[in-house]
Amino acid sequence: MRVIKIFDTTLRDGEQAPGCSMNLSEKIEVAKRLEKLGVDIIEAGFPASSSADFDSVKAVSAAVKDSVTACLCRCIEKDIDAGREALAAAVRPRIHIFLAASPVHMEYKLKMTKEQVLNQAVESVKYAKKFCGDIEFSAEDAFRSDPDFICKIFAEVINAGALTVNFPDTVGYAMPEEFGRRIRYVKEHTSGIEKACLSVHCHNDLGLAAANSLAAVLNGADQVECTVNGIGERAGNASLEEIVMSLKTRRDYFDADTKIDTTQIYSASRIVSQVTGVKLHPNKAVVGDNAFAHEAGIHQHGVMVNRETYEIMTPQSIGIPQSSIVLGRHSGRHAFEKRLNELHITLDDETFEKVFTQFKDLADKKKTISDRDIEALVLDNTVSVPETWKLDHWAVNTGSALGASGVIRLQHKDGKHEKFVSMGDGPLDSIFKAINKIIGREPELELYELGAITGGSSSQGESFVKIAFNGRRWNGRGVSTDVIESSIKAYLSAVNAMEYELGIRG
Repeated sequence: MRVIKIFDTTLRDGEQAPGCSMNLSEKIEVAKRLEKLGVDIIEAGFPASSSADFDSVKAVSAAVKDSVTACLCRCIEKDIDAGREALAAAVRPRIHIFLAASPVHMEYKLKMTKEQVLNQAVESVKYAKKFCGDIEFSAEDAFRSDPDFICKIFAEVINAGALTVNFPDTVGYAMPEEFGRRIRYVKEHTSGIEKACLSVHCHNDLGLAAANSLAAVLNGADQVECTVNGIGERAGNASLEEIVMSLKTRRDYFDADTKIDTTQIYSASRIVSQVTGVKLHPNKAVVGDNAFAHEAGIHQHGVMVNRETYEIMTPQSIGIPQSSIVLGRHSGRHAFEKRLNELHITLDDETFEKVFTQFKDLADKKKTISDRDIEALVLDNTVSVPETWKLDHWAVNTGSALGASGVIRLQHKDGKHEKFVSMGDGPLDSIFKAINKIIGREPELELYELGAITGGSSSQGESFVKIAFNGRRWNGRGVSTDVIESSIKAYLSAVNAMEYELGIRG
């Protein structure tokens, strides 16, 4: 049985999509989850695109030990230099270079001839090969290119030292049958292809990214590039969980599988959704809330008799925890630790103690603690940046005829306290204005969302904000049984991420 490599680009292609940005600590945590998932290659970023991406690749390279760490570079020397510097600490580095190869891209974007594109691709692979043994070359917009030209480029870059050649459907234009035929053609007409891994990278503009990727596997592709939850530019990328579970569930059809530990899929999906603030549609394949739900009576009856009547995979196969333990104020360390294990969450001793203490505090306010409550507590203690400002106390006075006034007191990391009172259009507007006065900056609030982690009046409120300042953006999230406090925590989380990054980058 063939083993298909999984190249995950959640931290690069996924993160650059509008609304999906992550701070440095969040990227490191996601990278660790991807490594635990068993991803073969983690694409950590595009180092030459910004100082933030450079730092991300550098940090992920140092954190990842088992998976290959890749970075994206254009076919120019300064990009490759930035890539090799960012990957310096990687145990298993890969430089991934790309160059457009379709007529429309060559004419209007690159303003280059076929010969110039071919020469630049080859020379860039040779240059990158001086610093890194593992080179991947991507022919951007390959599906809309001349197939014979792609075969020629692939043959030349393989001869120059590329170990992987990637055939992208950059704009999601292909249909599954024709994409499969194209991959078969490239496999059969590229000289030296047996010395390289043939990869595909499909976008989801027509909703066919996963189908096209699987058609490619059927026709000889060795590697699939995808993202957790299918996040990515425009309509997104091929979804990792859909690709992996299709191959696992239908091994009889594909005669192929991956090295992914599928029981880690659900936790990886949850962490990506939480740190990006991008919620999954309930009917999202594999990981949506309704993926294993049955409401129709005839379905319920069938599942009660035998789950295989309406389920082709089990919740346990993707790591959805099944436990009869109910956690509450009387639960002890052992029960809590067991639940963390069932959620595939591993914490060091110091973090465990913090989370357990917060769990006990929360249990005094809620009758029972849900898995999502636990995930929220863990997230707050594993992906937070150093706190420049810490919440001390707050109060608001509001009413339909009064307007709103807010007072907040923050503690700076050097120990001093700052207090400010502000008027606003509502309680949060007044508090956010007061925070801005204290920190001495006025970031733009681009997004504010408020939801409940679980149902019921005792649920914790979960707030998510996105702020922008000087062309940069930061996310923040906060959780509390008080929705105003959760909103303040979310805003401060984003502010601290901003202060931390501006402090280290200037």
